[in-house]
Parts: sequence; C-alpha cells; structure tokens
Amino acid sequence: MNIMHKTKIDIAENKRVEVIKLLNVTLASTTDLYVQLKHAHWNVKGPEFIALHKLFDELAALMEEQVDIVAERITSLGGTALGTMQSAVQNTALNTYPLDVFSARDHLEKLTDNFAILCALSRRNIKDAEKLDDVATGDMYIALTRMCDKSLWFLEAHLQK
Repeated sequence: MNIMHKTKIDIAENKRVEVIKLLNVTLASTTDLYVQLKHAHWNVKGPEFIALHKLFDELAALMEEQVDIVAERITSLGGTALGTMQSAVQNTALNTYPLDVFSARDHLEKLTDNFAILCALSRRNIKDAEKLDDVATGDMYIALTRMCDKSLWFLEAHLQK
C-alpha cells in the first residue's frame, strides 16, 4: 500500500516512500515481537516463571511503545501505517513463534532469536534512512536499536552460565 498524504516535510516524496517501506517492515516486526512477548508472558512454565513472566511483560511494554513511535513516524512522513495484525503477519522480518513452547529456556531461545533479527534490522535501517536524507528516522532507529540491544542482553543473561 503506497497511499501518500500531503506534508510540508522537506524530504523528497520518492525518498519518503522508500523510508516508509522500511518503517512498515519495522512496524510489522515490532508488532509481531510485542505479541510474541505477551504470548511468552502468558505461557511460560517452570521454576523461573515469576521472574520471566514479569520480564516478558516489561519488555512487551517497551516494545508496545516502539510500535507507536514507528507508526507515528510513518504517518508524519505522509504515509499509511500498516498496523493491522494481518499486515504484521505479511510483513514481519521475524521468525514464526511456535505455539507449543512452554519451558523458560525454549521461550528465551525463540525470543532472543527474534530480538537479534530486530536489532540487526534496526541497525541496518539507521544507515538506510540517512542515505534517504531522513536523519530523524535514523535517530528513531538508533533509539530502537539501543532498546533492542539492552532487551537482548536481559534475555540472553538467563541463557548464559
């Protein structure tokens, strides 16, 4: 979907269209990861239940905030935020989250895999946005990358000896 709305932002429309494409993949991926974190929050089992139940919920809240930031950046650039679950499923860069995962370790492994994908996507998009003359979106990706890296650290710490 490529519906553009008028804006006086001084980035050429063709460049804004390209940035919006990057952002909509990010919107799908952050939405997907938010839902995966809530799924893990609800379904984790085992002796680490309460610690991970709380951690997954805290990370989901951080991710939900990022979903909103990304969607608002899309619309501020004159684009359409593809924010439905159907769009998220079609456009996510993340791995599918299995529904038959219950152990803490299995949830942690699946979530770290997908956080790593989102971290890499965000880091790549910093440079891509700046090449398209959009340093503000590049800055948004810097903040997203910082949050992803820290969240990945919190999750990986549970898997390390």
